[in-house]
Amino acid sequence: MSLEPTCDLSIIIVSWNVRDLLRACLVSTRNSPSPSIVLVGEQRNMAAEGRLPSTNLPIYQSTNLPPHQSTITAEVIVVDNASSDGSAAMVVAEFPWVRLVANPDNRGFTAGNNQGLALSQGRYVLFLNPDTEVIGDALITMLAYMKAHPAVGAVGPLLRYADGSLQSSRRRFPTFGTALFESTPLAWHWPDNPWARRYRIADRPDDEIQEVDWVVGAALLVRRQTLDQVGDFDEGYFMYSEELDLCRRIKAAGWQIVYLPTAQIIHHEGKSSEQVVAARHIRFQTSKVRYFRKFHGPLVAGALRFSILATFAVEWALEALKWLLGLQRPLRRARLAAYGQLLRSGLRSGVDK
Repeated sequence: MSLEPTCDLSIIIVSWNVRDLLRACLVSTRNSPSPSIVLVGEQRNMAAEGRLPSTNLPIYQSTNLPPHQSTITAEVIVVDNASSDGSAAMVVAEFPWVRLVANPDNRGFTAGNNQGLALSQGRYVLFLNPDTEVIGDALITMLAYMKAHPAVGAVGPLLRYADGSLQSSRRRFPTFGTALFESTPLAWHWPDNPWARRYRIADRPDDEIQEVDWVVGAALLVRRQTLDQVGDFDEGYFMYSEELDLCRRIKAAGWQIVYLPTAQIIHHEGKSSEQVVAARHIRFQTSKVRYFRKFHGPLVAGALRFSILATFAVEWALEALKWLLGLQRPLRRARLAAYGQLLRSGLRSGVDK
């Protein structure tokens, strides 16, 4: 059960060993060019120092004001999953207005978000990756859109890579063909396949506000009322597919999910997971199989699991041949190790939960 909302926006960031990116992310949440975001933690600190009455918290109350004239209150919650790079100490030292949860072990991205959600008190909740940076008034733009469209349960912004190029972030629900290609050797050898294009909604303009099936969870704004209705993240997913699962439940409950390109956020994609390549492959594919088992049944999930393992077995054999031929042997050795771990896992962890 969620706490009674006391502010407009809760920003929840789950972090693991990306200290410098987390620092940039936190700075970006505070550096909106509009003076309309008031961080609750900063207000409390100022009140404790005698510089501001603790009850002076402006609240955004009108859905008719344009975004740049709105005033909202926001809280920021960082859940650190046992980082070894000093992330937690950095947050304490440099961002005293942030509420920090320092886990003694890595509970996973999904469980970490649920921890933050349980502590949050915002009418809207933004699940934000630590390797993101908010551009301009993206937060206010998303909130204003949600307030003006009460049928919308979740919103995702346009994402950009660090070089400014577009990052695909809107999706249709995956089909079996989509799952067979997504982040598997089949897609690596045929990236512009028709299943991927349809899945990523390549048939619609990137700059068009549009209702979609789901949006990438690097920056996902969800209405508290919606979360109270459909529940939090399914912790059977350690990471990956958890936002797909949540969005599917949101859509099933009758809410709309909108891709909002008028709000933009930089996403330095995969900076935590790239530190553990084999585990990333295993968790991504295992979560995919779990999703299909949950929503399409065990037979479909079993067929998908077998097919994915078969594609990686073929890729392992190709890498072994290249190693034998002496082609970039250190690279081949690393890939053989990663694919070997995936094959040994059987992609079973979490599938039967």
